[in-house]
Amino acid sequence: MSEAVREPPLLEVEGLARSFGKVSAMEDVSMSVRAGEVMCVLGDNGAGKSTLIKTLSGVHLPDRGRMLISGEEVRLKSPREARARGIATVYQDLAMVPMLSIVRNFFMGAEPMKGFGPFRRFDLAAADAIVRAELDKMGIHVRDTSEAVGTLSGGERQSIAIARAVYFGARVLILDEPTSALGVKQAGIVLRYVAQARARGCGVILVTHNPHHAWLIGDRFTILNRGRSQGTFSKEQITREELIQRMAGGRELEELTHELGELTRGDKRLAASRE
Repeated sequence: MSEAVREPPLLEVEGLARSFGKVSAMEDVSMSVRAGEVMCVLGDNGAGKSTLIKTLSGVHLPDRGRMLISGEEVRLKSPREARARGIATVYQDLAMVPMLSIVRNFFMGAEPMKGFGPFRRFDLAAADAIVRAELDKMGIHVRDTSEAVGTLSGGERQSIAIARAVYFGARVLILDEPTSALGVKQAGIVLRYVAQARARGCGVILVTHNPHHAWLIGDRFTILNRGRSQGTFSKEQITREELIQRMAGGRELEELTHELGELTRGDKRLAASRE
């Protein structure tokens, strides 16, 4: 399909800026995500990732810049408005209650009901069938939907949060450091479900400080450093090593490498003099 007739991105931002008092948390950030694409936003602590997430999800209004959803300029004033526009954000805490069951967490605040008037009650059978069907679509298999979420692994909880967001109509799925507290195997599980969300036509914004996980799943990469964008790159335009270097700040990384090399050589000379 030619560039001229391509559908506009599901979500696009141009020149976003946000300050808190005299502190500039984000300056001139531009990026976009299309249907069936994983856009990875990378940056170390303090790079501006959290501010970008909260701006995209309607928590913060930008001081400058504009946001477009499917080509239409919008000004999101709340997370509720963002959700109504098809933007769902899965934060690190997942917004789940550990003591409640999988099915209760899945439908929290939007429970299917049966009966009338004072006899209305949660339709557990319908909810259970929906949850099982939706998890199966994502390739997620749970033992029992009545099981408490707190008994699940971190990767399983992340996967359920992703399936929940997709079921409730997310066209753009923003994931806040979904693999940060997980081991290798559990992180792999989460990345597999991110790929499933992409295959179902979602535009996924994966926010992470882990370039290795980003490289495994990402189609394009936007790099933030101290609140500013270092550019957006496709996999054809950048190597994983270049991605890591840009994310860390090329000059700072070179200086650290040199300093550590000098320290190592100094330690070896000291050890040799003691022999």
